[in-house]
Amino acid sequence: MLSSNPNNVVHFDTLIIGSGLAGLSLALKLADKQKIGIATKKLLLDGASAWAQGGIAAVQSPDDSLADHIQDTQKAGAGLCDPVTTRFVVEQGANAVRWLIDQGVPFSKEENGTGEFHLTREGGHSHRRIIHAADATGKAVQQTLSEKVLSHPNITVLENHIAVDLITAKKLGLSEQRCLGAYILNSTTGDVLTVAANNTVLTTGGAGKVYLYTTNPDTATGDGIAMGWRAGCRVSNMEFMQFHPTCLYHPHAKSFLISEAVRGEGGLLKLPDGTRFMPWHDERGELAPRDVVARAIDYEMKKRGLDCVYLDISHQSESFLREHFPTIHARCLALGIDIAKQPIPVVPAMHFTCGGLMTDLNARTDIPDLYAIGETASTGLHGANRLASNSLLECLVFADSASKDILHKSMHAIPPLPNWDESRVTDADELVVISHNWDELRRFMWDYVGIVRTTKRLQRAHHRIKLLHEEINEYYRNFHVTSDLLELRNLVQTADLIVQSALSRHESRGLHFSKDYPTTLPNAIPTILQPKT
Repeated sequence: MLSSNPNNVVHFDTLIIGSGLAGLSLALKLADKQKIGIATKKLLLDGASAWAQGGIAAVQSPDDSLADHIQDTQKAGAGLCDPVTTRFVVEQGANAVRWLIDQGVPFSKEENGTGEFHLTREGGHSHRRIIHAADATGKAVQQTLSEKVLSHPNITVLENHIAVDLITAKKLGLSEQRCLGAYILNSTTGDVLTVAANNTVLTTGGAGKVYLYTTNPDTATGDGIAMGWRAGCRVSNMEFMQFHPTCLYHPHAKSFLISEAVRGEGGLLKLPDGTRFMPWHDERGELAPRDVVARAIDYEMKKRGLDCVYLDISHQSESFLREHFPTIHARCLALGIDIAKQPIPVVPAMHFTCGGLMTDLNARTDIPDLYAIGETASTGLHGANRLASNSLLECLVFADSASKDILHKSMHAIPPLPNWDESRVTDADELVVISHNWDELRRFMWDYVGIVRTTKRLQRAHHRIKLLHEEINEYYRNFHVTSDLLELRNLVQTADLIVQSALSRHESRGLHFSKDYPTTLPNAIPTILQPKT
């Protein structure tokens, strides 16, 4: 769908697609020396980073150590964490946190008046090492950085702009492959913008909306992963979709997360009759890694026919809960749940995409001049299961390494780019096709590709995805693009990668649990998918 008209092309030194922590921090690290564009599909603060409650894991206490943080990460990752990447990220942790402090992020401090930052503990961690801003860390970080981004003269923010696809040299028939920019839809006007960039960075987050129940915002539709795959990038470990154990179970509480830190501060998981059940499943109890806790809850719910289980933190004082969990306390209270007096109804929900586009230590993908950071990328840090609060850390560390790599590169001349061609498409006649396919996809992914899997369920999902692919591609070829169509197209592509990866793993490891292959193989091997050229 390209034309030969090269007019009206916008140029940036670096185009960042996505406005989470990875995107904003990278923009600030580059903007003094480059012209930066940030394209975000809704508003600047609408991404998943702003929803992060728990905090950022980094070694900052004298009784903690880099070796312990590395070991905790590798243990949670079920042997699949890349050791070089893990050490690299953990070693940069303190510097990453210091940079945020220098930006003015208001992290919580101890009550003793020493000025020291309060560190909490979460599941899978052997020490208190989570720095946080009460129970709304992501929001505090994003608000602080967004103010700096919006005031910087070298940064242009394009809100309500969703990327359609990447522009690569290969697509233009050139011999040397590299990324040249992207086509971006202004979802307000319906116009498609041609953006040329010497560097393009995908920071679009994960793919939580591929599932019916998720803690992710509506923006998490796997856009960067799908675009990178279509452009020719390899993906890795897409079968490892992390389900957060404790999402608030309430008809009016869409996607509201009950932070891992609630269990870190003594919260206990209980059945409706008040009986604890986690000790039956793991000696670490409520502080076991997320995959263990999510499967335990799923098992107890299915075994007993329960709609939910309960997380009880009522043994803590109301003043403690208001101070440490003000957002959770207020949200639950508004729904008629006083967490100081009664347990919180919770269920597992899809939370984090551990796999993604394969990247190196500088966040480079397989395509020159194309980078991926954060949940869009598969760095090797998370392995088969992400350790709590390592995600924001990963965003910061790789934004820093990517910025250094970008600034040390020489700029390439960008050839004339063709504008988006809509001369052979029309307005869609029935939008119900998109909403129906979206609903069908999310329901069968939840039923067939959830916390516990079987080969037969995966094959059923694979068959349905193939049919959806054909229908959506036909729709894409014949009608004007819309935000809903682009998101659905990306979700179906991402779902296909998840199912392909799951079918190829003949074992149970970390977040991937198969009834047909319940044992764990002695060697941990990443799942790598290669696009057809």
